[in-house]
Amino acid sequence: MISGFTIVRNAVKLDYPIVPAIRSILDLCDEVIVNVGASEDETRELVVGIGDPRIRILDSVWDFSRGGGTLAFETNRALAACRGAWGVYIQADEVLHETGVATLREALREWDGDLRVEGLLVEYRHFYGDFDTLATDRHWYRREARVVRLGREIRSFQDAQGFRVGPDERRVQARVTGALMFHYGWARPPQSMRQKFVASKEVFHDRVEQLEAHAELEALYWTPLLRRFVGSHPRAVQSWIAARRAAGRGGRAVGPRHFKLAHLRLYLSDWIERLTGARLFEYRNYVEV
Repeated sequence: MISGFTIVRNAVKLDYPIVPAIRSILDLCDEVIVNVGASEDETRELVVGIGDPRIRILDSVWDFSRGGGTLAFETNRALAACRGAWGVYIQADEVLHETGVATLREALREWDGDLRVEGLLVEYRHFYGDFDTLATDRHWYRREARVVRLGREIRSFQDAQGFRVGPDERRVQARVTGALMFHYGWARPPQSMRQKFVASKEVFHDRVEQLEAHAELEALYWTPLLRRFVGSHPRAVQSWIAARRAAGRGGRAVGPRHFKLAHLRLYLSDWIERLTGARLFEYRNYVEV
């Protein structure tokens, strides 16, 4: 049995593609656990409206006194409710490309018996400002574990980007799969982004001033190595994107270029990565096996 799990709160207000996110993993999963935090909008109704009997909702009230750890705590609440041997994790602003379903299913068949393998890695496409632009510098993670073996003391870690194992918080041993995960957290319209920054102050207590500064901007700050997206968006999210394009909410929303001396390191790192395939100083929540 394969379980999916995710957490979500205020998906309507903050314009999260939670319905495409859940639908994108349903073909891979026998059940999907959705931890729905008490919201100020119709988030629960949105999830219920998917109308799939494999979806199980956990109603919860999130305690933000944990700071950034709130996200890991609530993710672990969903993970604990999973009944499968493997768990497929997806965040509310992520969508798995349909080609990744077969890729991950085959990887599970191949490595289920290899107990060294505790997780499977997906490749990220981070959209920035619109649905046609990718953020690619080394600050944006290339890969992350989104399938983990359950029942092995594997738990969500810190702000729920990755996982750790056991009381010593060892990094997950994982295999590269090539499955594509599309991340739309930074592609939402400016008003939604401002609401996101304001809402994030509840969680990230140590970044309040930074988040307030971002919320005051008319557009996202420019970042080096933005590239044009070539390819197709996942089928599950295409109608969500089309609705935002039609409403004029998918236009470019990035501020003017502003080069800094520190950016030279990013360009150098990118050149080395293109030449060798290695990303310098890459942070990883996992160890490849």
